[in-house]
Amino acid sequence: MELKLVMKSARSAVIEIADGGIYSTKEKYQIFVNHVFVKETETVITSLYDLKPETSYEVVIKGSSEEEKLSFTTDYEFVTLNVKEFGAKGDGIQDDTKFIQAAILSCPEESRVLIPKGTYLITSLFLKSNIRIEIAKDAVLLASTQRHAYPQFPALIESYDEKEEYNLGTWEGNPLPMFAGIITGVHVQNVLIYGEGLINGNASKENWWKEPKVMKGAFRPRMFFINHCERITLQGIRFCNSPSWTLHPYFSNKLKFYNLTIENPSDSPNTDGLDPESCKEVEIAGIRFSLGDDCIAVKSGKIYMGKKYKTPSENIHIRQCLMENGHGAVTIGSEMAGGVKNLVVEDCLFSHTDRGLRIKTRRGRGEDAVLDQIIFRKIKMDHVMTPFVVNSFYFCDPDGKTEYVQSRQWLPVDERTPNIKRLAFEDIDAENCHVAAAFFDGLPEQKIEEIVMRNISVSYAEKPKCDVPAMSSGVEACSLKGIYASNVKHLILENVSIVGQKGDAITVNEVDELTEG
Repeated sequence: MELKLVMKSARSAVIEIADGGIYSTKEKYQIFVNHVFVKETETVITSLYDLKPETSYEVVIKGSSEEEKLSFTTDYEFVTLNVKEFGAKGDGIQDDTKFIQAAILSCPEESRVLIPKGTYLITSLFLKSNIRIEIAKDAVLLASTQRHAYPQFPALIESYDEKEEYNLGTWEGNPLPMFAGIITGVHVQNVLIYGEGLINGNASKENWWKEPKVMKGAFRPRMFFINHCERITLQGIRFCNSPSWTLHPYFSNKLKFYNLTIENPSDSPNTDGLDPESCKEVEIAGIRFSLGDDCIAVKSGKIYMGKKYKTPSENIHIRQCLMENGHGAVTIGSEMAGGVKNLVVEDCLFSHTDRGLRIKTRRGRGEDAVLDQIIFRKIKMDHVMTPFVVNSFYFCDPDGKTEYVQSRQWLPVDERTPNIKRLAFEDIDAENCHVAAAFFDGLPEQKIEEIVMRNISVSYAEKPKCDVPAMSSGVEACSLKGIYASNVKHLILENVSIVGQKGDAITVNEVDELTEG
């Protein structure tokens, strides 16, 4: 067992108990801080709270047969601003938005805004740079469901000289009007939001989830939305009942998401967990997802935004996470016209999701929609319908089922044609699968360059369900299928075991080179 310091601030820290466990540790550990017992934990990524600024700490982790320790000194803090001293009541009745906002805007650098125990009714809160916000234990930010009370972000605002544009609003990869997020940051940097509290989006089928695809004034708000921000960290907070996507960083860099919990009902519409869009240098660790759509969906804009700004999502590291009850555990696309590069997912658990890895693209996404160096390794899946899906014919958008998008015939490669390069899957165990082990469907004119599957074990549930492995025209429902690969230049299979499939373990169509070992 090894004990690591993941991050520290003036009043909190994140530690990693590396004992070989994935998301959960292999045993229960006791945590002592400066010789005082503080709690027990069974998660690899664990947070510590109630620390004091500029104080030296020794953390000792004790297991059944061993212990480890580490030392650190917390950061400097200037002052704490308690929102109740600004007029917030925390009674769940008064609208506390302006009082909390006053505390945020008044907060000097390297200082803390404290939201103590209570229920605070709010609409949109706007961040400022160089501050920390603590949502304390038993504190709840409860979002109003009154649409008229939320600020609206217009989509594109033309510059005075008519040469440029300013983009604020976005919806599913397009520049469109939106309600500001419940927590919103625009062009801010160096912000930490942490604590044991809850942000409740308060959404239901009576409000935000009613007619979810219809724009009513503007599109639904996200729980957390940042636009062109840098060095933003979220730690420990629990999010639930999001109106739409839960966490949506947009054209932002150097982001860290640690030890969060994201819970939305399994039938809630478009309540993705975390959707980094055209973001760089993102670390996601120790998050539990349980929701109604994709747990993590990496994006880079639909056609206009990808072609205009050519900003891929890249250098993203996802680890020690638990994905439950979503459509896809980790999804790329379908709005990825700017491309996705250097994505690593490792040491994660996928449970009861429709798919494990899910790539969604299609003709029309454009020549900048390049996927490269996508790596999945050391992952355990249980009751995942289809563990691996790469779909180049995803039938989204009004034109999604047209002949141009859905044709399996060779079409000319032009500026509309996306490109999937290198994908690697290593050391993955998938149990109780239902539909198919893997479904890889590339474009005939732009084949997937390389797929590597190494040390992969797939077995099926006793009573497998029948379903469609990928959302594209002409793909039939199935059960107990093995690996289907179409239009792949190089498919490498090393130590791949598929137990219990019906028919052939591997079905290939237009695969230039198949390497088995």
